[in-house]
Amino acid sequence: MNGAHDMGGMEGFGPILAEPETEEPVFHTDWEARVFAMNRATGIFRLWNIDISRYAKERQHPATYLRNSYYENWLVGLETLLVEAGLVTTQELQTWTESAPVSKEIKEMALTADQVGTRPLRVTNYRREVEAGPQFQPGDRVRALNRHPSGHTREPRYIRGHVGTVHEHYGAQVYPDLSAQGIDEGRHLYSVRFDGAELWGVSANANSVVYVDMFEDYMEPAG
Repeated sequence: MNGAHDMGGMEGFGPILAEPETEEPVFHTDWEARVFAMNRATGIFRLWNIDISRYAKERQHPATYLRNSYYENWLVGLETLLVEAGLVTTQELQTWTESAPVSKEIKEMALTADQVGTRPLRVTNYRREVEAGPQFQPGDRVRALNRHPSGHTREPRYIRGHVGTVHEHYGAQVYPDLSAQGIDEGRHLYSVRFDGAELWGVSANANSVVYVDMFEDYMEPAG
């Protein structure tokens, strides 16, 4: 979807970071660390994957997404996942009082404080076996499809319709557009090199290039 999260190439938001921090801490406040920990701990239930999690953040109202800080968006996404998975209700989030029972299986899977650091969290391998071989090889000229799906995608808006060159083939990996719908299928993944002038025209910095990870479904031969 073309949401506020896909800001590549957009103007008017100022520099990404005006003054980089020296010795920047991992977390700036304790609540950021707690939000990160909650996301990791609830992943142990295996009720969603990374693409479903990303899509939960992306579905916010654009004004809310842009107003929130990084970890505030993580928290909103987690709250959405918890409600949609039936682990909590909207009322519980608003009142902090339990109103719906949680299944015995989920309670048994829950990570307890004494297990932190000793119980392995979820580790995922994203490589998949597919029958078809890769359609493209390094050196091939390809065009990013000008597509605007309503769901989750990892094809940035700013490269759609532009021509690049395949730099490397990574093999087949989980296709995020379907993964966000709970469908586990593999697609061939590539690194594609786009010249700055192709993307930004005469405004591009001289000799600038951008490398974008592109799934095979995102592109076609440039001809």
